[in-house]
Amino acid sequence: MLKTVRVTAAIIFFTIISLLFLDFTGTLHQWFGWLAKIQLVPAILSVNVIVIVLLLILTLLFGRIYCSVICPLGVMQDIFTWFGGKAKKNRFSFSPAISWLRYLMLAIFIICLVAGVHFIVSILEPYSAYGRIASNLMSPIYDWGNNLFAYLAERYNSYAFYSVDVWIKNWIVLSVAIVTIGLLFVLAFLNGRSYCNTICPVGTFLGLISKFSLFRPTIDTTQCNGCGLCARNCKCSCIDNKKHVIDYSRCVVCMDCIGKCKRNAIKYKLRIGSGKKTKNDEGKPEIIDKGKRVFLSSSAIIAVSTIISAQEKKVDGGLAIIKDKKARENVTRITPPGSPSIKHLAQHCTACQLCINSCPNDVLHPSTELETFMQPIMKFDKGYCRPECNECSSVCPTGAIRPITIEDKSAEQIGHAVWVAEMCIANTEGVSCGNCGRHCTTGAIHMVPPKEAKSEEILIPAIDTEKCIGCGACENLCPVSPLSAIYVTGHERHRKI
Repeated sequence: MLKTVRVTAAIIFFTIISLLFLDFTGTLHQWFGWLAKIQLVPAILSVNVIVIVLLLILTLLFGRIYCSVICPLGVMQDIFTWFGGKAKKNRFSFSPAISWLRYLMLAIFIICLVAGVHFIVSILEPYSAYGRIASNLMSPIYDWGNNLFAYLAERYNSYAFYSVDVWIKNWIVLSVAIVTIGLLFVLAFLNGRSYCNTICPVGTFLGLISKFSLFRPTIDTTQCNGCGLCARNCKCSCIDNKKHVIDYSRCVVCMDCIGKCKRNAIKYKLRIGSGKKTKNDEGKPEIIDKGKRVFLSSSAIIAVSTIISAQEKKVDGGLAIIKDKKARENVTRITPPGSPSIKHLAQHCTACQLCINSCPNDVLHPSTELETFMQPIMKFDKGYCRPECNECSSVCPTGAIRPITIEDKSAEQIGHAVWVAEMCIANTEGVSCGNCGRHCTTGAIHMVPPKEAKSEEILIPAIDTEKCIGCGACENLCPVSPLSAIYVTGHERHRKI
């Protein structure tokens, strides 16, 4: 019964969290966006004290339920482990914990988190790792399926579905996602939860807390006959059936052992005993390691303080087709509205790719710079930041992009436009275009005659940088290609206008 409840809850959480990365309409975020915000590391970075306290209490009460139900990367490992079990049953055995590696990875994670080495944090953080897998590997498949339904529906004069562009946002991030899922599959298929209990810093941190959990699986030595069936089905390899001992720091409370025991010798029940030296339910002495308590306390304190060519992109209601646009590499990168500054975004973002995958305008791209690796930056080769959209700020679970209203967005200057005179067709072709001025969302661009005008019909853009908010409409809709004759440069700290 307990296993059924756990599996059902895990499937629900995993499915909905996955759909948060796959749903391009933004509908699910309105109802279930909170599931991304209850992940441990995003909660720490956003200083969501309520969520942090609730997760710690949950672990102290029931053990590592977080790892087996809430964490999508953990549930994915269970799926791979299930496939491995179909190939070979009763394939696990007890193995001692590789403590030095676990604590080393946790120490590296905490040091990098405090020191601001964000690319290592983003690689090790489990929720973000799953986000990259969902965004780069699962999302294209989901979008292709949607496009197939849209094609079939259109043939029957139905528009219940609509086609979306499927494109690779970044080959490097895609490669990282492939390596991650490959590593997870091999480890989980062969050894169950070995990734959780050796590499994952969240698993190690919660494992330290779960050693003191009130409810835990316990072995009744009066009923156990030492058959070892529990140990051979423990995907965490944490049951020593010969000594009747369970390593609770590695146990994820999956309930598999309870379901496999034919003598009902393993029960999930309230822990008995207190004091420095206690008797666990197996009747064996349990020595509390004071050093680990100190390490736990210190850790808690620190922790709290796809593949197709790009389709033609129709924009502005289909009035213009932009082909072969290339994003200009800016000296100062552009960050989304709602991120107060480049520094703020870098310090709080875990590169989960949720905002990137949720952007309906294809403006957000993963960064390839080491300092901000895989974090979102804005480019305007495929679209521009429409003033009526605040999707990225509404889905961010860490507060890297703070919630922002449509009204506030119109008054936030993330950058400003810069005109390149020698590239403008008014100078190169001798014709007046005015595309940038017509499509400027704030009226910051006016078409004026040049100082030495040979014809009153030839106009060039004049930019009011005080009114420009850096939406990128001018850059995206400029007919000059591959690089636009007008582009947006970012501000290190966003300004209010």
